Amino acid sequence: MDRIASVPRDGWLQTVQDQGLTYAVERSEAGGGVEPYWDERACYTFTEHDVERLETATADLHRMALEAVRRMASDPGITARQGLPEGSFRWLADSLADPDGTSLYGRFDLAWDGDGPPKLLEYNADTPAGLVEAAVVQWMWLEDLHPDRDQWNLLHERLVEAFRRLRRRAGIDRMHFAVGQDEPTEDWATVAYLRDAAQEAGLLALGITMEDIGWAHEAERFVDLQGEPITHCFKMYPTEWMLASPFGQYLVSGRSCTQWVEPPWKLLAGSKALLPVMWEMFEGHPNLLPAYFDHPHGMPAYAAKPLFGWEGDGVRVVSPDGLEETPATHSAGQPLVYQQYVPLPDYDGNHPVLGTWVVDGKPAGLGVRESTNLITNTRARFVPHLILGPRSSPDDIASWVAQP
Repeated sequence: MDRIASVPRDGWLQTVQDQGLTYAVERSEAGGGVEPYWDERACYTFTEHDVERLETATADLHRMALEAVRRMASDPGITARQGLPEGSFRWLADSLADPDGTSLYGRFDLAWDGDGPPKLLEYNADTPAGLVEAAVVQWMWLEDLHPDRDQWNLLHERLVEAFRRLRRRAGIDRMHFAVGQDEPTEDWATVAYLRDAAQEAGLLALGITMEDIGWAHEAERFVDLQGEPITHCFKMYPTEWMLASPFGQYLVSGRSCTQWVEPPWKLLAGSKALLPVMWEMFEGHPNLLPAYFDHPHGMPAYAAKPLFGWEGDGVRVVSPDGLEETPATHSAGQPLVYQQYVPLPDYDGNHPVLGTWVVDGKPAGLGVRESTNLITNTRARFVPHLILGPRSSPDDIASWVAQP
């Protein structure tokens, strides 16, 4: 693994915006200028052996996370820590046994410099972002600049195949895709891309905002603006927000027949409570860091993380170099978990976090975000990657995607 300089393409901003990355630059907090989110002034390189190690670690972490979620769903102590409405955990637990409760995708964030085992920082399981840039934009960058090289990127192929399997298994020809009307551009772009993938798989992909989903009392089901039943719905919207809404009562009552994607149990996988539960169940596993509830348990260096925080919100890092923390906005007042501090790699002041993706239960690709801070937050940049090896053949790709 290495970070090398790369010359940006002429007209790169318009190119990536045309490919769906409408949030490629962000307004600077100081001076009113813009800062790149998509950053092709550098790229990360990996060997085929590096990718094999990341793929193995991702598969192991996915397996352990599923076991931990089953434990969480049946543990009253874990239940109480989540602060969810009464009846929520029965709904979450039931979704684990539902064969139609498909988990589409998720992203593990790992710390790794190419030596030793990758270490899990957290699992973005319920509403993972970064999909457009990982699945599409960095592949097109590779096509333009390194057409003879490969990339760990089966995201699009696996997503299309996952929608095909859902269509066949559930016997459906349409699916709704929902996003909160006030959510950031990134969420809207993610949903637009997933609708494209679903349509490629033969589904009619219907767009709707979460606020426009209604409840038909006589039929006891969720409906869209035309009064049509919502039988299957991908939602780029946190499950805990759904439970806290006035319609949350219909979710936990068991009366609704809507199948949500991501399924309800992904709330547990996306909670930072997963980290201490996984450590308790698999203590000493090489891909895990010690993690605990309530206090640091004597760890001299650690990261304190809110249960339902994201984008580094409300995180406090106590490291050998001192203290770094971010303000708590959406995560204010949440319980914290304490995870052993692990230094991120340092490439001339750039600290990468490796986001390894799981689609339909299978490792599917890699996206690298880097920051000049220890805490990866909204100011992080997405940097493309390549594999120092020849391009995989179409037959190879087809055989990997077809594996059950």
